[in-house]
Amino acid sequence: MFLQAAVFLVFRGESYLQVHDNLDLFMAHYKVLTDRGLWFKHDVDVPILHGVSRDLFGSEFSLYNALYYIFPGIWAYLLGYALKIAIGMSGFILLSKDLLEERYESVKAPVLLCACAFGLIPVFPTYGIAFTSVPLITLLIKKLYDRDFEDRKRTLLLYLGIFCYPLLSYFAYHGFFILGYMALAVMILWIKQKKFPDRLFIAVIVLALGYVCFEYRLFKEMLFSSEVTIRSSMEHAAVSFGEVLGLAAEEFTVASFHNQDSHTFVVLPVVLLGTVFINAYYIKNKKKDRISKEPLNGILLWIVFNVIIYGLYQYEPFWKAFETLLPPLKGFIFSRTVFFNPMLWYCALLCVFVKMYATQKRRLKYLANALAMLAVLVVMMVPQVYNDFYYTIYNQAYKIIKQKDTYYMNYNEFYSTELFDKIKADLDYNDEWAAAYGMHPAVLDYNGIATVDGYLGMYSQEYKEKWEKVIAPALDGSPYLDNYFKNWGARVCLYSGSDENTYAPTRKVRFEDHRLVADLDALRALDCRYIFSRVQFTNEAELGLEAPAVYEDDSSPYTIYVYSL
Repeated sequence: MFLQAAVFLVFRGESYLQVHDNLDLFMAHYKVLTDRGLWFKHDVDVPILHGVSRDLFGSEFSLYNALYYIFPGIWAYLLGYALKIAIGMSGFILLSKDLLEERYESVKAPVLLCACAFGLIPVFPTYGIAFTSVPLITLLIKKLYDRDFEDRKRTLLLYLGIFCYPLLSYFAYHGFFILGYMALAVMILWIKQKKFPDRLFIAVIVLALGYVCFEYRLFKEMLFSSEVTIRSSMEHAAVSFGEVLGLAAEEFTVASFHNQDSHTFVVLPVVLLGTVFINAYYIKNKKKDRISKEPLNGILLWIVFNVIIYGLYQYEPFWKAFETLLPPLKGFIFSRTVFFNPMLWYCALLCVFVKMYATQKRRLKYLANALAMLAVLVVMMVPQVYNDFYYTIYNQAYKIIKQKDTYYMNYNEFYSTELFDKIKADLDYNDEWAAAYGMHPAVLDYNGIATVDGYLGMYSQEYKEKWEKVIAPALDGSPYLDNYFKNWGARVCLYSGSDENTYAPTRKVRFEDHRLVADLDALRALDCRYIFSRVQFTNEAELGLEAPAVYEDDSSPYTIYVYSL
């Protein structure tokens, strides 16, 4: 933990943080909301995508989001990283303590190590706290279910904790499914115990009210807005039923982009081997009745259920049936059941270690501790998508050893605020609309430049169609990008006419095609005044563009060509 803190406190803005679905998205949005004082505003537009409703951006009533209107950008990011770890560790330890009861002290070492590994999982940073706080809501619900109603003060405190839990969570990632699992538990317990579980039912209502209150903007847009959004035109990748099983198997072994939890290398083999040995022991010793009661088996089945849902999400008959039954949730990503698997994998790992300790064999205890420590080291040092700690160490070590810069940019370089301050001063910039080329529009957003492009998961279908006219010439020559934009559309950019990625966040641009392939009349119709480009267009004369103003700065890897429309 000291090593993690030391690395980020030493490098701060020179840390190498994941750009994709991170620096190119929420960090820039939050900076715009903060700089323009829009966090608590209503009926206002944010100057992204030619002006979209403030309600389409993050809630002001979120612990993670609150960091960005209290602290400067990089410090908010690092504090969020630290809180993710602290909440994950404390929640995991408290839940383990409650479940293990008197056995907790005897297995404290593997509990602490599993909690540490879980807290460090390199998941989607903006919703990292939502991922690692799942043990906490599990604990609150369990305590409420176990508690006698005669202890009214503590019962009310538990309901209050459940109501406030959405401060740590996010409805679209975890909340919808937590409520679904709770509702399912109400029905199962009612049938099994022949008694209505009223406390759990009330908890469902209380938690639902909490999500509605703390994320009122999201619910307003989902349920009460008449605007047709890009969610109506999003298409899922269609796969065969056989491919569903392949996707599920891949998710089981590796985990997908946002929830890569580093379980592949230690947790997965230990859990699978442990499951085999434990069930073989029950069979050998004629204790087959204990197989159905073994917590490890239940957790593993839950993981399997989640990954099957993940696979079925790509299967057209399944998701069409879902959207037909629940029309307001058209476009909703219900494959996010797998977002619970990080917690489940580390709970399963702890189950195996508890069994190893229960044998009272010293060698197995030492082995359990060693494997738990190895799980922590794997989480820290194996490259995963959002492992900012690993990539910061790797890139900084590369610079020291090789005495040259790496291929990628750090936080400060990506946003290059000093360079853009110079550009804005020279242009006498006054909120004119602009677009980016050769970089993410988020770079302009972060630097206070109003953009007609951007990256947002929900905005009006009408604007998507307007932008499609702008990039139509490029899409004609880019089959991949044509499919990418028309079937998804969240990333609104000036695309290449040659299927090249024109916004890759690398220190040097490596495009083979330096043309701007776009309908400039359609772009001007969106009031676009400037194009900020990392390349000088080879067809500027053909497009009728004047020679650009060129800007560089020692603090930035960018050379920016500013074209005036």
